[in-house]
Amino acid sequence: MKAVTIKPWKLKGVVNLPPSKSISHRAIISASLSEGTSVIDNLILSKDMEATISAMRLMGSNIEIIKKGENDRIKLVIGGGYIKRGITHIDCIESGSTLRFLIPVSLLDKGQVTFHGRGKLVTRPLDSYYEIFHKTGIKYSLMDGGLPLTIDGQLESGTYELDGNISSQFVSGLMFSLPLLSGDSKIIIRGDLESKGYVDLTLDVLKGFGIRIANNGYKEFTIEGNQKYKPSNMEIEGDYSQAAFWLAAGVLGEGVESQGIREKTSQGDRAIVNIIEEMGGKLHVDGDSIKASPSSLNSIKVDVSQCPDLVPIIAVLGTFCEGVLEIGNGSRVRIKESDRLKAISTELNKLGADITETEDGLIVKGVKSLRGGEVDSWNDHRIVMALAIAATRASGEVTIRDSEAITKSYPGFWEDFKMLGGIADEWQLG
Repeated sequence: MKAVTIKPWKLKGVVNLPPSKSISHRAIISASLSEGTSVIDNLILSKDMEATISAMRLMGSNIEIIKKGENDRIKLVIGGGYIKRGITHIDCIESGSTLRFLIPVSLLDKGQVTFHGRGKLVTRPLDSYYEIFHKTGIKYSLMDGGLPLTIDGQLESGTYELDGNISSQFVSGLMFSLPLLSGDSKIIIRGDLESKGYVDLTLDVLKGFGIRIANNGYKEFTIEGNQKYKPSNMEIEGDYSQAAFWLAAGVLGEGVESQGIREKTSQGDRAIVNIIEEMGGKLHVDGDSIKASPSSLNSIKVDVSQCPDLVPIIAVLGTFCEGVLEIGNGSRVRIKESDRLKAISTELNKLGADITETEDGLIVKGVKSLRGGEVDSWNDHRIVMALAIAATRASGEVTIRDSEAITKSYPGFWEDFKMLGGIADEWQLG
């Protein structure tokens, strides 16, 4: 197990953002389902990307990885169009997107498939799919209530109902597969759909590959059958989920400019721009970059139902604001890579923060400073990165245990952190 020790030092400079992990998953899957060759540019081989690439190869896609020699960026040349019969085992590592997107994709063809995972992914809920399996006669079995999950059957066109307050990944998973079936289908949302931005991302990527899905006010999605994915070339835009950490570092430090971002985007985590500005943070958008300048922050109330991945870094911003920041509608944050409400509040409180958990959120009282100490990542990449930004404003050294969790989404995080002036020493525990 690795740890990293961070010495307090405010960050300053320019960072080239990593590509959107959410768009990357969707592009790789769509290209693999296309009948022809696609080129997907500007990716990073994080653990989550490795999981999806490996899975699509097992399903019959020919994926060539071309290293570009700069910032660990790669290009994929993908020849797809065929779902392989007889696949037996797919290792999703710790990627919830890989698992939930590919369960319906694997059901495009008959045959038994077993999905494996590690860490918290083993027990992350899949009840929405189990409900579908029961109704459609798809056989499935679990190991002690979690992964490995073995399924045996074939997806059919029809009407599928999903709760709006569950992960949008179930909605997206069906959207990848239903257009390829022989009949028309509908996805009906019970209640209000949360994380609409992630569904928008799926619809945008699918449109780029020739797939048509009608969005009827996020209450119902109608899908024509017998569609075909068309090959496409795509360059992945910068990730607002990761930009959030550097924007926070800029307003809490000495100014950080994040490059490679698109102002007009379907990424739901673009909400971080509005949140920081509402808190009084100084942001300047210029083309494909956002400059965050040192700022005094005010307290606000934040509804995170549409941007749950932002909770850890919002908690850090609240720790250094004037007054009390409230985070609400975040109950789903408890079933991410960790219980992020408990994880971020527990670890920041170890450093002197004043955070109280509620059933679906956090109450964060601003403090003047944090102290040094030892904290744990909970094997969660977003907890690692949030604690790293908080550590830049501590009065002493902060050690983060299990720091390699960042390889799940952002393997170059520590290099970028140091490039901005951060002082971080990685070492091996034991």
